[in-house]
Amino acid sequence: MKNLYLYLVLIFFSSQMNLFAQNIKNKNNYTYQVREEEGDLNNDGKMDRVIVKMDTISETKPLILQIFLSHPNGKLTLAVSSTKIIEPQYPNGKKGKHSEYQIPNFFIEKGILRMWSEIKGGNITCDFKYHKGNFELIHVDKFIQNTDKGYIDEYTIFTQTTFNLITGLRTEVDDVSGSGKILDRRKKIILIRPLPRIQDFKFSDKKRY
Repeated sequence: MKNLYLYLVLIFFSSQMNLFAQNIKNKNNYTYQVREEEGDLNNDGKMDRVIVKMDTISETKPLILQIFLSHPNGKLTLAVSSTKIIEPQYPNGKKGKHSEYQIPNFFIEKGILRMWSEIKGGNITCDFKYHKGNFELIHVDKFIQNTDKGYIDEYTIFTQTTFNLITGLRTEVDDVSGSGKILDRRKKIILIRPLPRIQDFKFSDKKRY
């Protein structure tokens, strides 16, 4: 009985080690670089780097966002790594079909990391700012075709949403494309505390804002 117990324990630990090794292997499959941007994110006057890589081995083609911050010695170290913020190219549940959206673009402007993404009927830009060791979501701009409101004189109605997460002010403006005519403007205060961190941000969170 004792030998049987030891045998089962060895099998358990062996399976756990294999699983651990498999997880490491999967993490290392993000080898194809699709995006790269450089700029000063932590306000030290040195260039930081943002990289997006794809796992070309997995059927879903997942993507990883990596943010490298500079140090006084000139070296870059990994500060953030996330596989949740970008939707895989061939998501689970779509039966092998493409997500229909291009891979988000990243820009660094005045110390702000901006992520521009396609969404259904439009696009969204999320701004993240480095603060006390974290990249926090501070601003969102969303622009979508408002199919619920139909058309006016064959012009499309669009809704532009501006959300300042620092003040909590969220503004929605309905206008007619090409006419400059504002149909409606709505404002409200929504306080989100603490501010969302980039490593916790999921691609599905774009619908919340």
